Amino acid sequence: MVKARPKSEEIFSKLLQTLPGGVNSPTRAFTGIGIPPIIVERGKGDLIWDFDGNEYIDFNMAWGSLILGHVDPHVVLRTKSQIDKGSSFGMTTPIELQLAEKLKELVPTMEKSRVVASGTEATMTAMRIARGFTKKNIIIKFNGHYHGHSDSFLVKAGSGVSHHFGDASSRGVPGDVVKHTRSLPFNDKEALKNCFDECSGEISAVIIEPVAGNMGVVPATKEFMDLVVSLTKKEEALLIFDEVITGFRIAKGGAQEYFNVKPDLSTFSKIIGGGYPVGVVGGRAEVMDMLAPVGDVYQAGTLSGNPVAMQGGYATLCALSEEGFYEDLKNKAEFLLSPVKKAIKKCNLPICLNEVGSMFSFFFGFEKVENFEDLLSLDRAIFNDFFIEMFELGIYLSPSPFESNFISSSHTKEHLEKASSAFCKYIEKLDEKISTGVLSNNYATSKS
Repeated sequence: MVKARPKSEEIFSKLLQTLPGGVNSPTRAFTGIGIPPIIVERGKGDLIWDFDGNEYIDFNMAWGSLILGHVDPHVVLRTKSQIDKGSSFGMTTPIELQLAEKLKELVPTMEKSRVVASGTEATMTAMRIARGFTKKNIIIKFNGHYHGHSDSFLVKAGSGVSHHFGDASSRGVPGDVVKHTRSLPFNDKEALKNCFDECSGEISAVIIEPVAGNMGVVPATKEFMDLVVSLTKKEEALLIFDEVITGFRIAKGGAQEYFNVKPDLSTFSKIIGGGYPVGVVGGRAEVMDMLAPVGDVYQAGTLSGNPVAMQGGYATLCALSEEGFYEDLKNKAEFLLSPVKKAIKKCNLPICLNEVGSMFSFFFGFEKVENFEDLLSLDRAIFNDFFIEMFELGIYLSPSPFESNFISSSHTKEHLEKASSAFCKYIEKLDEKISTGVLSNNYATSKS
């Protein structure tokens, strides 16, 4: 039984009259979950409270943005100080230099960078730079990888797109635009080799989420990543790492440190803004110098380099640079998930728990997931039941089976223990729910 949230439901009913679907981003609508979405009033540390006063342990953390948790004092201090001086100028401010230097210190491949206003804008700009630099048009991406909602990338994308469109695309995207995009199965070496053979001389770049975070957590295999690197070098195409999610999430130097790969271009967002809207594209100096006013690739934005967002991002990067930060995050992840892995191993059901660093996701109905095609028979009924039960226990997970969950440095041992116990108990009684008909679907037929 779902507890009543009358104040939240009243707000959402009014939002339905003024916003498409009642939301400003699709996944917030709890599409397919079957309950009204959460309306958040406030957050602190690893907790959030809805408008009815209900408390939740937050494992969404603004879709991974808040690696320090809600209302981190260092972020609050710097951003409030900046607001007192001015929140926007449309001109250059000193904090832009500080952030760029800090970014380069943590991610050496970011020789030069350009701050934009969102992750979508960052990936869109990276694509434009790649085409301008190589003078070639074709972009290779991978099925289930979400690179924002610019036209060229809305081809077999993951994230909330998977809830709304069977082909994971969108209306309003001209065929003449996406004809230059090739979307391939992730971790499929033969498909990648064949595409490079068929499109030789036309490929400008390969863009990849090194760890997919918008179809659940699915990392690239070492063999596949090695092949991506070798083929882009051979073809003289650029390698773009989309680190909007993985940036500073799985390692201090991002996924490129984790995989020991040096991409030509990288995009960042989420964590780099400290909870404020921001995106960054950067990489090799000669490639980045294609951007105006130096080069002929145009990009501009009134709020690019917004000083409040820059202060929030700089405070966050300084905090995660402290010695032991990632060791502590790793320990939290192990404390939360190790008992859950044991519970999964003990049960007689196919459940896959994928984790990389402080990212994790559950796949119900599978023992192994390596690409989006593996998820075509994803059991959403089980996920919905799991999500709602956790929600009722005061544990907030990302409201989609295609999204990642995140651990922050603010998560306490007490709250991690509560969540871990709840995950284990759900897994232990899942078989009973299926056998008694409480959950009626094809999940039982997939038992090995």
